[in-house]
Amino acid sequence: MSVSPPPLPLRIRLRAALKNLLFIGLLAGGIGYGILRLWEPEPTPSVRIPKDDVLAVAENIDAKFADNWAEKNLTPIGRADDLTVMRRIGLALTGSVPSLEEIRHFEKQKQDKKIEWWTNRLFDDRRTSAYLAERFARTYVGVEVGPFIIYRRYRMVSWLNDQFFENRPYDQLVRDLIAAKGIWTTHPEANFLTVTVKQNDDKKNLPDPVKLAARTYRAFLGIRIDCMQCHDDMFGDRWKQKDFHQLAAFFSQSKLGMNGIQEDPKQGYQVRYRGKTKAVPVKPVVPFRPDLLPKNGGLRERLAKWVTNKENEAFSRATVNRVWALLFNQPLVDPVDNIPLEGPYPPGLEILATDFSEHQYDLQRLIRIIVQTRVFQMASASPHPETNPVTELHEKSWAAFPTTRLRPEQVAGSIIQSADLSPIDADSHIIKRVQRWFQTGGFVKRFGDLGEDEFGQQAGTLTQRLLLMNGELIKSRTKENPFMNASTRIGSLTKDHGKAVETAYLTVLTRRPGEEERAQFTDLLNEKHGGDRSRAMQDIYWTLLNSTEFSWNH
Repeated sequence: MSVSPPPLPLRIRLRAALKNLLFIGLLAGGIGYGILRLWEPEPTPSVRIPKDDVLAVAENIDAKFADNWAEKNLTPIGRADDLTVMRRIGLALTGSVPSLEEIRHFEKQKQDKKIEWWTNRLFDDRRTSAYLAERFARTYVGVEVGPFIIYRRYRMVSWLNDQFFENRPYDQLVRDLIAAKGIWTTHPEANFLTVTVKQNDDKKNLPDPVKLAARTYRAFLGIRIDCMQCHDDMFGDRWKQKDFHQLAAFFSQSKLGMNGIQEDPKQGYQVRYRGKTKAVPVKPVVPFRPDLLPKNGGLRERLAKWVTNKENEAFSRATVNRVWALLFNQPLVDPVDNIPLEGPYPPGLEILATDFSEHQYDLQRLIRIIVQTRVFQMASASPHPETNPVTELHEKSWAAFPTTRLRPEQVAGSIIQSADLSPIDADSHIIKRVQRWFQTGGFVKRFGDLGEDEFGQQAGTLTQRLLLMNGELIKSRTKENPFMNASTRIGSLTKDHGKAVETAYLTVLTRRPGEEERAQFTDLLNEKHGGDRSRAMQDIYWTLLNSTEFSWNH
């Protein structure tokens, strides 16, 4: 006869139960994290373009600028140091400064390979495609949430993210936006049209041809003729009211149905022109180069092919000008979406536009060329200010790198990245990425979102300064936290005071300190131990993050 063993003591049973629960929790967390990682495609290497090919175009552009400087009797400022150029590229493509880990890898590269290596690395990084997706989305659909139910901005941004990561030819992307059909959730490009819908109005939820015409002109052609909705140009330019509305007529047949955005050939377009008493029918006509407009196909399909036609130089110029603005924080032609159709054009614009169209509208190639130019790698401060000071003419002529305030998302992204020694990218823990997303959004909202006009120069405000000095973001990213904040880790792991100061400068400002700076902060750390040294490192970090240098592109 078998005898049942005596029951285990309660404390042992509870301990075993807790261990089981902990194991289940860890297993569930691991599975959940794995699923989340599955949502992010594994990076695929971007297409490598022969360096000599890129350099040849860059040198051709530099020659045009050199001729322009000679005509103006300007002596260009010399080249910036490598880390400054690295910082510029990081800010332009990811919205943040590079991490200490990335700086260490960068400095190990051969001198003539550093910029190429860094650019390629960022093209293989989802941070770049995500950042570019948000910047271009503002151009296409603005920043507002749009009409409820029939608009999903986040779906469109996610779709753009994939297009830029795969380096899809830009002309194909734009054609998809203009000629989109289908449901806005399964066909995210359709959100370009549905964002213009005014629900519950007397037009039965139709996309707005006027808004779509304005977007098409400005985003894809670099032409700002919004005022021509109501009257002819009053400043002697070529544009007429009919030019605006004849292009708007290409969107007149779009409608919302059970299958999303579709075309209805029965729909027409009417306008009451200025000075007229009645509305008249308007036929779809392009404002220039009508010979490039296809004869067959739906209205939007024909318009999309006309906009992106290789011989439609306005399309290439508009794209080049916007990419230039993203890299420099200001465009070649200002405003970014108002380029004269017949010129004159600044040096380099036509070379870049031609190369862009001849190489299948390759955005990555365009960026590679620009960052390899002497113009992009120019210093912003003169090494000889007594004999060759940086003047306003230097910056306007691109004979010195123009200094501009960082945009709000660049300030937030740089604060968050500076608090971490490794890049916060797709390989980072999900908690870090989610935290970055929430903190960036909250900061930009309080700091002041520039909206669609991201390249207009705006003065800093007292509110912005107070947010940096006393705001929660810098406070949380500099306080003592050995798991999250670089200031604590540097203070505890780097015993050499000079090395600790240098590491802080590299992490926050992407440069090494000067001798006076190093001496000043090293003195602050002297005689500090334990918690006092940690607090001193927090003070150093806070000071660097609140420096004027940190908040400017230079």
